[in-house]
Amino acid sequence: MKRKYIEAKERLRGSIAPLVTPFRSNYAIDLKKQSELIEFQIENGTHAISVTGTSGEPSSMTVEERITVMENAMKTIGSRVPFIPGTGSVNQDETLVLTKAAEEMGADAAMVIVPYYNKPNQQALYNHFKTVADRVDIPIIVYNIPGRTGVNLEVSTLSRLAEDCPNIIGVKESNKDFEHVNRVLLYCGRDFLLYSGIELLCYPMLAIGGAGSISATANVEPKKVAEMHNAWEEGDMETARNLHFELMKLNDVLFKDTNPSPVKVALAMMGKIEPILRPPMGLPSKEIIKEIRETLIEYGKIGKEHSNL
Repeated sequence: MKRKYIEAKERLRGSIAPLVTPFRSNYAIDLKKQSELIEFQIENGTHAISVTGTSGEPSSMTVEERITVMENAMKTIGSRVPFIPGTGSVNQDETLVLTKAAEEMGADAAMVIVPYYNKPNQQALYNHFKTVADRVDIPIIVYNIPGRTGVNLEVSTLSRLAEDCPNIIGVKESNKDFEHVNRVLLYCGRDFLLYSGIELLCYPMLAIGGAGSISATANVEPKKVAEMHNAWEEGDMETARNLHFELMKLNDVLFKDTNPSPVKVALAMMGKIEPILRPPMGLPSKEIIKEIRETLIEYGKIGKEHSNL
């Protein structure tokens, strides 16, 4: 295995914040706000940054826009923390273009989602990821999110990829099947990077040897999400467990509607961005917005005097 892949396995651990993409009222990408969000993350101890993943609404952007967002993030981050853009698409050619762009700009790894909507079988999934891995020389983190893609990347398929593709170094599992994620480390190897994409499994996955989390909640509460991982690494199980339970109510409210809709509402209430999603996505109901506001007040993220959206 190349030294760069070994080093990536050592370095790409902790809380990887999957940033939202800020839009203006005319739906244009707000790169200034994106840079400010990155600074907010780094200041609060986030271990790595990801863009154009699920929380970043990549399916609403062109390939050119996604590359622009990636380039702006790369420029803003510099070498302060690792950078792991999402480069997957439903289209293999687009995935190759985006992943190659990530490699050329010097990203630390690329996160490649299981193709969505078209529901490839397991051999087709193997062929897809092997093709991408063979065409680039950058560490790849597979992104398995069956609730969004309509198909689950089975452990047997992932283990074949881990064995045959040395640059496939890990997986983000947005998979509520905890038996499945246990078997990932059993069959892919204990050094395979396993990240939780399910908020309530971020702490439990550390207990079985997970590398960290890629949690949408880190957009709103980056410090505590990072501190949970830090406490675990320091052997302070009680603090890590307490933070796990402390974050649960916020986790729950941020998924009352489809991600990233509640997260963007929360960030707008915090004065970080405008509450804009590109259609066909939209804002949550007034009832959910009220619950988000009450939860942010409870967590001390906004004051009681905060006006309604």
